[in-house]
Amino acid sequence: MLIPLGLIIAFVLIAIFARRGMRSCRWRMDRTGDQGGMSCFRCAACGAEVLVPRGQTPQDCRDPRRAKKG
Repeated sequence: MLIPLGLIIAFVLIAIFARRGMRSCRWRMDRTGDQGGMSCFRCAACGAEVLVPRGQTPQDCRDPRRAKKG
């Protein structure tokens, strides 16, 4: 009984704390925006665009509304 309860708690904690910066981002590759050796990605949730080296994917949210102030 304790093992299933522990697994449920662990899953909930991972879901809450894992990669908060990407929680709502849904990156889609946009080949029309590729430049040189860089691939263009556009977020379907916020519309942010980013160029990353070919073969890689974006790792952080680039939403300008989430920009850190300071």
